[in-house]
Amino acid sequence: MESIEFWYDFASPYSYMAAERIGRLAADAGVVVRWQPFVIGPILKLRPGHASATQDAPPAQKAYRRRDVERSCAQYGIGLNWPTTYPRNGLLAARVALAASDAWRERFSLAVYRANFVEDRDIADAATILAVLREIGQDADVVLEAALAPANKALLVERVNQAIAQDIFGAPSFVVGPELFWGNDRLEDALQWTKHL
Repeated sequence: MESIEFWYDFASPYSYMAAERIGRLAADAGVVVRWQPFVIGPILKLRPGHASATQDAPPAQKAYRRRDVERSCAQYGIGLNWPTTYPRNGLLAARVALAASDAWRERFSLAVYRANFVEDRDIADAATILAVLREIGQDADVVLEAALAPANKALLVERVNQAIAQDIFGAPSFVVGPELFWGNDRLEDALQWTKHL
């Protein structure tokens, strides 16, 4: 079967939308999704003359993005309740997703996105992540210990470096063979491109 890499950051509402959509669309296309959690902050810091780990967009652009997310979620029928704190730090969630097995990484990732963008729960708080793990039937304490182990932390750094090596500069990104597609609105194009391999 063809496959697609789905690179996502938990702070990104566009990654949230892609996460909600990719499972069904990929199944319909007969494509396997390889969920690739990472953090975009270190990549944003590489921008020349703008060494911030956040987007830091001007007010008009921030307002546009917010409304664009609202319109898109409404169009897709995806729930949205803007977090009272935005963006929230997704580092811990990314570490847990990276430590997860392929069998439940998708389920955990979707639960974290919904906790943040629908339920307004603080995903930067370990208590929230532990609760999410329990909600999806995982041994929360064991998983969190594995996620916080030095080897897993180093693996996340390696994952960010892998993203940089693949010229990934934003989230969500989709990689199909040597081709990179950036943005939730390129998901369908990326899935279609799997047929070119």
